[in-house]
Amino acid sequence: MDREVFQQQFGLLGSSDALRQVVDKIMQVAKTDITVLLQGESGVGKDVTARAIHGMSHRKQNELIIVNCGAIPEGIIESELFGHEKGAFTGANDTRQGYFEKANGGTIFLDEIGDTPKNVQVKLLRILENGEFFRVGSSKVQTTDVRIIAATNKDLWELVEEGSFREDLYYRLDTVQIHLPALRDRSEDIIPIFRNFVEHYSRKYDSVFRGFSDEAKALLSSYRWPGNIRELRNVAEQLVVLEKSQFVDVDTLRKYLKGRQSVGSADNLPMLQGNLDNTDSRNQQSAHQGSELIYRALLEMSNDIGDLKKMLANLVYTLFSNKNNPQLPALLGVGGHPSSLDSVNENAHNRLTNPIDYSNPGHIKLDHTHSAHNQDAMSYPARHQKSDIKGEEFEPYDEPIQEDEDEFVLQLKGKEIPSLEETEKFLIQKALEIFDGNRRKASETLGISERTLYRKLDQFGLEKK
Repeated sequence: MDREVFQQQFGLLGSSDALRQVVDKIMQVAKTDITVLLQGESGVGKDVTARAIHGMSHRKQNELIIVNCGAIPEGIIESELFGHEKGAFTGANDTRQGYFEKANGGTIFLDEIGDTPKNVQVKLLRILENGEFFRVGSSKVQTTDVRIIAATNKDLWELVEEGSFREDLYYRLDTVQIHLPALRDRSEDIIPIFRNFVEHYSRKYDSVFRGFSDEAKALLSSYRWPGNIRELRNVAEQLVVLEKSQFVDVDTLRKYLKGRQSVGSADNLPMLQGNLDNTDSRNQQSAHQGSELIYRALLEMSNDIGDLKKMLANLVYTLFSNKNNPQLPALLGVGGHPSSLDSVNENAHNRLTNPIDYSNPGHIKLDHTHSAHNQDAMSYPARHQKSDIKGEEFEPYDEPIQEDEDEFVLQLKGKEIPSLEETEKFLIQKALEIFDGNRRKASETLGISERTLYRKLDQFGLEKK
């Protein structure tokens, strides 16, 4: 089946590279019985993806059972999934089939799998291994033939490390992982998806949508959509119903975005509110709206720089960390050897954001090969020190190291400021080199989640090991 036909049939709308990669992977695995783990933020369309996988599989003639594990109370989830015998507990007046029995021959979609209690996780593992389970209150082994698709908006490996999710179940579920990108990471798809929703709700409610201004379109594309496609669909429905036959401008659109901001993003900061009275001209309003978008873009850039500083601080700590290295406290500005990355992050962040007086002999400047963020790292005072990663003793030297240097470092020496994307890519590559491609250790060192690292590897076209 052609990709575009497949997308149209199952509602996977968009033409961005990120979505195309997802669709290609779905088409590869759909016709098999392999277990699939869908990862992504809430509202990105994990249920739609599960329906697409089932709809293209050889099980499509049988039932697709969708189960939200996070919505079922812990006391009854075992009965809901595996069924129960009559009299198994108070209120069990009849024998009841569970979802796994009902899905026999078909597919079961376990949404929010990370919220499953540990006693149930053991039974899920057994079904994944050999299709066997017990009804509550029965000692008779039941069997089922189902294809399992699981989904989560959490980092399952973090749950494993916390002890709330079984490691063996994690590895069994993680056979094929499909990461669904957030809507803000494929902004070119926002307008086409929005138009599709508007057309759908216009037909449903027999309404007419007159369109929206260029400024409103720009806001629609620049908004971070913390609720992803689910939020976009709700806004489209509200505009069709409540702004019937009205041309939507930026002020009208903003009413439906207000209060939908996510904590920790630039969206939760107030937008610039000018005191525009009724005598303001259209040009004044346009200038105000333009400054508003610039303000939000600067906030986004500030967030990105903050993330890079954190990644750099963690990487510097990894490069110089050694219990026999007496210079580490002086380099990072802490007393004694740091006990955690948090203390290092805080002090390294201060070093990166506050100017250092190199005329003060108490300060030691880091080697330019490990201090990519310091754009003044071109001059080397006589007290400059160096160290290798193995933590051998420091030896003073007067000239910079003339070893093989990559393009990123050469940019710094040539006083060309690299882009945020180049800086981020450089740090990720170095972390992966240090840990021989181990993504979990690299993500921990960089101070980001493994899921975020996986997305960055796709974004930069780096090989995933």
